[in-house]
Amino acid sequence: MNATLLAVAHGTRDPEGVRTVLALLDEVRRLRPGLRVEPAWLGLVEPSVPEALSSLAGPVIAVPLLLASGYHVRADIPALLAEADPGTVRVTPALGPSPLLADALASRLTEAGRPPDATPVVLAATGSSDPRARADTAESARLLSARLDAPVSVAYASGEGPTPAEAISAWHTSGHPAVSLATHLLAPGHFAHTLTHTPAHWTSAPLGPHPSVAELVLRRYDAAAVLHPEANGPAWAH
Repeated sequence: MNATLLAVAHGTRDPEGVRTVLALLDEVRRLRPGLRVEPAWLGLVEPSVPEALSSLAGPVIAVPLLLASGYHVRADIPALLAEADPGTVRVTPALGPSPLLADALASRLTEAGRPPDATPVVLAATGSSDPRARADTAESARLLSARLDAPVSVAYASGEGPTPAEAISAWHTSGHPAVSLATHLLAPGHFAHTLTHTPAHWTSAPLGPHPSVAELVLRRYDAAAVLHPEANGPAWAH
């Protein structure tokens, strides 16, 4: 039996953010017909991770719909899964960093009107005090820079800066009047809303149900689903 893909999202009070995550899961299902894909949320939205697990029978692969390996990935999700049978539940790494996210970011910037040139970009993430999450965001900026063949700096919508406005101002001061803001967020919500009020010339929409993001979700799932030699299903490492 194939493992269920349990997509673990952050949670938001924004109904459009919830709809966007569910649309992403619809895209995952479109790419992999027959795979059971179920949502779970770390807060604010139901079902919670324990509630979702209680309704699932058989093996589960939990894929965090998070763009960096911060506290949620290292602590919150493992804690929520602590009572689950480790022989039936596995957790994948976060989605980012990945060249597929860079592809999706580049696509969203094009949709926002950014021209295909070397004008600088600010990659705006939610923010984290976790050095590993910040390192992941820096790597995402490097991958986007390589994808666009343009300079990319990092900003954070919360916590320790630079803020998006500060990062854009730094490019202006160095002689670049046209700056793009790449929204390094999965779905609409509070932080995405704050990014619409910066002096950027072009601001991309959240990544949402972009096909490259859906493909990345499946790649994380597939990497965890190591086939058992005697059964058509995953073998669970301990």
